[in-house]
Amino acid sequence: MSLKKAAPPPDTSDDERHRSRDLAGLLTALSDPDPLARRWAARDLIQYPEVSATLVERLPVETEPSVIEVILTTLTQFADAQSVAGLVDCLRSEDAMLRNAAIAAMQQLPDEVAPLMGRLLDDPDPDVRIFAVDVLESLRHPQVEDWLIRVITQDQHVNVCATAVDLLGEVGSESAVPALLALKQRFADEPYIQFAADLALTRIAAG
Repeated sequence: MSLKKAAPPPDTSDDERHRSRDLAGLLTALSDPDPLARRWAARDLIQYPEVSATLVERLPVETEPSVIEVILTTLTQFADAQSVAGLVDCLRSEDAMLRNAAIAAMQQLPDEVAPLMGRLLDDPDPDVRIFAVDVLESLRHPQVEDWLIRVITQDQHVNVCATAVDLLGEVGSESAVPALLALKQRFADEPYIQFAADLALTRIAAG
């Protein structure tokens, strides 16, 4: 006796896409128990830039990494003030995955992030200042070197300066040399600062 061939499983992604795709339906799906439904909703909400605040509010409570990734992608496409402010708020999150994803998203928005960089580099929390330097790592903006020079000249926290001097070793020019020499004097008893600053100076000299 032959066995009946099992019916193929339903195309879940197709089912999700055939739910109501108007704004109300998508906002409802954004809280659906099924992460696939939430992911499709976050993706399809790209049609509605007015929901950026709602997507920002969803980030701290979302638990599925793939949904967070899509939300951040949508916010990056919006690139409005609320979206960028939401990305900045993620730098204070205890969730390292969310933080790192937000940093990657901010790196794609040099023009939108640039006006906020001064405030981030002056934040009272040294961790936020470090994350701000991390944003600079891939931020294609002409002021990146100037911001890094400012950090190693003014910041009093050794870990913030260490993060900045590491990056200056990759992007620094002759303009950074005086600040690097001053940094070595300021943290004369910090072996890592001495090593990283010397490495940056060597790379700059090599052109």
